[in-house]
Amino acid sequence: MWRPIIKMAEQAPPKRLKVTASGPLIGTHNGHFHADEALAVYMLRILPTYNSSSLVRTRNPDVLSTCHTVVDVGGDYYPAQNRYDHHQRTFTTTFPSRPTKLSSAGLVYLHFGKPIIAQQTGLEEGSQEVNILWKKVYEDFIEALDAHDNGISVYDPSETKNIKKRFYDGGIGLGSLVGDLNNNFDDEKGMTPEEAQEAEDQRFLTASSLMGTTFLRKLRYYHRAWLPARASVHQTYKERDQYDEKGRIMVFSKACPWKDHLYTLEAEYPDEEKVLFVLFPESEHEGSMWRVQAVSMSNDSFENRQGLPEAWRGVRDDQLSDVSGIEGCTFAHASGFIGGNKTKEGALEMARRSIEMRK
Repeated sequence: MWRPIIKMAEQAPPKRLKVTASGPLIGTHNGHFHADEALAVYMLRILPTYNSSSLVRTRNPDVLSTCHTVVDVGGDYYPAQNRYDHHQRTFTTTFPSRPTKLSSAGLVYLHFGKPIIAQQTGLEEGSQEVNILWKKVYEDFIEALDAHDNGISVYDPSETKNIKKRFYDGGIGLGSLVGDLNNNFDDEKGMTPEEAQEAEDQRFLTASSLMGTTFLRKLRYYHRAWLPARASVHQTYKERDQYDEKGRIMVFSKACPWKDHLYTLEAEYPDEEKVLFVLFPESEHEGSMWRVQAVSMSNDSFENRQGLPEAWRGVRDDQLSDVSGIEGCTFAHASGFIGGNKTKEGALEMARRSIEMRK
């Protein structure tokens, strides 16, 4: 027996969509669920075509054959027939220019990501901006889910044989949070099979909402903050030689997400000096204090190309000004990755003095 889930939990349809009485039936498997199909279902139901769709969770092929769209079950990948499974031995599909085999999340995103982004952002689906966001959201969010579901390590096993964790990190990630929503021990003790299935379906809907709202927050960030910062970083990168003859200092008029864009630019100009420090005001208010931040070796590294001088680290205010010989200092972090000054000129002097002291 199967029973369609009439409405996804905690997912209100976008206000600008016209909701019809029913939509194409979506199918996925019942039993233990994972982050990939939870997100795949949510992404489908963002779209107008599927916004009012019912969902059935089953492994019964006769029931699945009645579904308009099937994800993560069925053993078929046929986009023309709306079949999006990745478990078959012959499946090798990846996202363009990426090495990771797709899961159901990656498959749905591959085929529906651009219209979803266009709908959520108001951008034209065929625009360069949508294409940039489509690639960025995959690389920074979806790909990790694909890898997790396909058992692909973030590290190359041949290069990590002797690497050991310094501490237990709890194994916390979206995959584990979704896993925690599955049945635990005797949660369904005393339930009939129908009641147990209903409880499982509701937990799946909670997982789908968790994954979907996280996806939308990521997309909102990349659209509203990361993408606009791209032009600002490019311009600031061009102007950096006015603060340091070798271009090792960048100065922003306001804080923005600069790291991704800086590493991309530097890769395009490998023969130029690397940026060592980035300056920006703490806020846009007049008289705001300024920060001087060291650039790390890579986007996910805690090691800096060059930190603030050792003698400054962990020192604050007037004492730091005395030690550094620079007026208006407010702090230098104990690790040397960031410091502050009351003025732009003071922060710039902190960066310049740091570079001089390295010689």
